[in-house]
Amino acid sequence: MSESTKAPETGPADQDRNQGQDQVDVLVVGAGVTGIYQLYRAREAGFSARLLEAGTGVGGTWYWNRYPEARFDSESYTYGYLFSKELWEEWEWSERFAGQPEIERYFNYVVDRFDLRRDMRFGAKVTSVAWDEPSGMWTVRAEDGSVHRARVVVAATGILSVPFIPDIPGRADFRGEQHHTGRWPKTPVDFAGKRVAQIGTGSSGVQIVPAIADEVAQLTVYQKVADWLTPLNNAPITPEEQAELKKNFDSIRETLHTSPSGFLHQITMRSGLEDTPEQRQEFYETRWNGPGFTKLSEHYYDMTTNPVVNQEWCEFIAEKIRGIVKDPATAEKLIPKGHGYGGRRPPFGTRYYETYNKPNVTLVDINETPIVRITETGIETSEGVEEYDIIIWATGYDFGTGALNRLGVRGRQGLPLEESWADGPHTYLGVAAAGFPNFFFPGGPHGATGNNPRYSGDQVDYVTDVLVHAREHGHDVIEVTKAADDEWTALVNDNSGQISFLKSSYFYGANIPGKAVKQLLNPAGRWKLQELINESVAGGFPAFSFAKTTEGTTAAETAETAEAAEPADA
Repeated sequence: MSESTKAPETGPADQDRNQGQDQVDVLVVGAGVTGIYQLYRAREAGFSARLLEAGTGVGGTWYWNRYPEARFDSESYTYGYLFSKELWEEWEWSERFAGQPEIERYFNYVVDRFDLRRDMRFGAKVTSVAWDEPSGMWTVRAEDGSVHRARVVVAATGILSVPFIPDIPGRADFRGEQHHTGRWPKTPVDFAGKRVAQIGTGSSGVQIVPAIADEVAQLTVYQKVADWLTPLNNAPITPEEQAELKKNFDSIRETLHTSPSGFLHQITMRSGLEDTPEQRQEFYETRWNGPGFTKLSEHYYDMTTNPVVNQEWCEFIAEKIRGIVKDPATAEKLIPKGHGYGGRRPPFGTRYYETYNKPNVTLVDINETPIVRITETGIETSEGVEEYDIIIWATGYDFGTGALNRLGVRGRQGLPLEESWADGPHTYLGVAAAGFPNFFFPGGPHGATGNNPRYSGDQVDYVTDVLVHAREHGHDVIEVTKAADDEWTALVNDNSGQISFLKSSYFYGANIPGKAVKQLLNPAGRWKLQELINESVAGGFPAFSFAKTTEGTTAAETAETAEAAEPADA
């Protein structure tokens, strides 16, 4: 990549007035956990950089999701950044699983601590990202009217960025309040004495139910699919634990950099069938009382693949539900049917099941009692109309590709990204796609499973290495080859059997009507991703073609033209 002038020490508005356009080496889209890190790495590597963010603040998912009791289900200290020991020592998380206000404070602290805010532009929702062939540059337009030119665009738009609301007739007619958990207002919603309907019981839905149950007059939860929810088991981080975290930063960082799950958890390296039935019951009790994702990551290594162990673990959870929920009919509705533990993304809650023992809380299975329409005053089901003051949509997201497909990305010859991905995404290592030069999307589709910031951080580091390599060799244009793109995408799709998630889950896009049901994760895992990244770096990035723009034609195109013109026997 060619050298360019550093961004001036002025704000984006000043640059637009002075230059008409904002031109940088690297333009990042999205101020979530991945985008902030990409901006930091690009600047540290000596590139001029700008970040555009649709919201008015940083945090991405943790900016938009500010509903009551929104919080991590990854341990707080494993989610945060690892690039600075000083940052690690300065910031103290108050809880094992921090809540949204604390998370948002953390991202603001990071941005200000490393002086990143001066290169961010807020309220700038990107609407168009167009590749200009002659100059080898991207032109990026935003809703605020700003126009930006960049050699490289990194779309760090995340996998949980576009809220999904099912197309239920009459939704626009409802005269009360409506809120999606993924677009929660900054002003607190007043639930006191209100009649509230919540549609959806995924990871966000199970957090909000117990958080508002004591405030509302009535809460009716409309459930489509029951999930195998287990306790989050949150707790304050004690002073002694804080001291241990600071003391062990180097070893913790090494573990998190190399862990296949991106957690500090240790998998139980034995089959469930190696234990006696009595030992398994004791083990299940330990897992039930363990924190968050340890129910998956510290379970028997074959829990998701051994049907005997999986069924027994599910029966253990089902008995827990029956023992907590007093009404047998409600308890049975809360017990999943048709999939085992790990078939869908497991949620973690706090006193979720207990909430259904409250007289003002009702559970409706919409498979038995389907929703017909939203009315002006409530919800009509097959059994009649219930009136509500507030409807909460906890109905999830257009996972993986939703935000990228809405950026208006146009690659070579005007190829729309959403058209290229109409049958599902094709990528190389989940960071780049053939036909879209100088365009990267760490933290998007085909990333590893597990703790998101850990594998997206691997990808950001890799993208930065690619950019530095191109600059050192005088190249302006970087594009992954179709062969490399095809090979990685085939590996992703061919290895779908390595993970237990059902094709009916949002990890395949099955929750979005009309969306191709294709693998959106990387079932080969983080270790495979890291292995291929290391091989690519050591080999000089053979999956990419590099070129220099010369008078409107790249060097690669010039070489192709010359080769075509040579005699056949040359």
